Amino acid sequence: MQIDAPKQVRAALQRLANSGFEAFAVGGCVRDSLLGLVPGDWDITTAALPKEVEAVFADCRLIETGLRHGTVTVLLDGMPLEITTYRVDGDYKDARHPQSVTFSRNLREDLLRRDFTVNTLCWNEQRGVVDLFDGIKDLQAGTLRAVGEPEQRFSEDALRILRGVRFASTLGFAVAPDTAEAMLATRALLGRIAAERIREEFTKLICGKAAGAAIDRFAPVLEVFLPELSALIGCQQNTPYHCYDVFHHTLAALDAAPQEETLRLCMFFHDFGKPACRRVDANGVAHFKGHAIVSARLTEQILRRMRYPNKTVRRVTHLVEIHDTKAPLDRVQARKLLARLGEEDYRALIEIKRADCRAKAQPHAIDRKLEDMERFLREILKDGDCVSLHTLAVNGDDLLAAGVPAGSTLRAALEGLLNAVMEGRCSNEKGALLSYWTENAL
Repeated sequence: MQIDAPKQVRAALQRLANSGFEAFAVGGCVRDSLLGLVPGDWDITTAALPKEVEAVFADCRLIETGLRHGTVTVLLDGMPLEITTYRVDGDYKDARHPQSVTFSRNLREDLLRRDFTVNTLCWNEQRGVVDLFDGIKDLQAGTLRAVGEPEQRFSEDALRILRGVRFASTLGFAVAPDTAEAMLATRALLGRIAAERIREEFTKLICGKAAGAAIDRFAPVLEVFLPELSALIGCQQNTPYHCYDVFHHTLAALDAAPQEETLRLCMFFHDFGKPACRRVDANGVAHFKGHAIVSARLTEQILRRMRYPNKTVRRVTHLVEIHDTKAPLDRVQARKLLARLGEEDYRALIEIKRADCRAKAQPHAIDRKLEDMERFLREILKDGDCVSLHTLAVNGDDLLAAGVPAGSTLRAALEGLLNAVMEGRCSNEKGALLSYWTENAL
């Protein structure tokens, strides 16, 4: 099996070999290459000690990323490469970090401390793919299996539990029974992991191609840091429009959304407020009045707790709050919606509503409405329809000169004229707008 590694990776491996040190590309880059995917980064493991690595690459820019743990980042021809010495970890003190690290010259000893067999695969040009733990067999079978004793691996570093769910989602792999059992048994240890690290893995998880199935299988893992999730499980919707409880509707909507962070976060949290809003009428039909607002409030609280950037918190919370907005039925309604949301969120709302409907009893019920919604936007942009005060043919100075008082009256007059233009009651021309204001005393 040959790997199409970047020239910088090949050069780094060759330099180390020429200096007498065994070295391999290792982990996700080899795994993804064998799966036909493009690796996001390339890591190198080597028998060379950190100071020996620095000597081999003395002519390059070096960043001492984590010398204590044997890692040096080498900037080679513009590409950063993390080069880490073979090591054996000591006892773990906090379910995350080893108390001590002992450097080794033995590849097997290094690979024994890694998380999953598919991440133990190594490669260099001389030896090809080196597979000491049947990683290729698991890769071909689509199986995620812990290296060695599963419960020990997860007790050492609890983040591996969430990484396992993430790999199940992004790779679409099934988790081996003993590995899955250990992930669930040790899940409480995730409570000791920093929110930022949880956030990174969670974001990748929900953006995976098999996110719904992974979360369904390992919901108890997510409940450790998302206790609000438990209320969705078994929360029946009891309406003609739904065929799932809130939890499974959420997973179906998540899978139906584009694999993009903001939209996936929105679909994951869009119905978190439903359990609190659930009311059942005399006919046994459930209603969830106001759930979008409650969901948005919960979304903001959770995202801040998970240390998401403020920009992400604001946008996702806003999208959750508007997710139940009805699609415009005509171009006038589309203009007003575009004026309120802006183009980016208008387009996002189309994707949100499409994903939401795909998770209902009649998944294609609003397809035509969404097609119209997209068509209205194309026509509005093509024809240059006025949908904002910035493109209105009059401004505040024009209205002040025409006798409109400053302050809230002026603002109301401008908004009234914009509304008249969007509704087709007045053309977007200065003279026509001033005449319309005079005649209607907005």
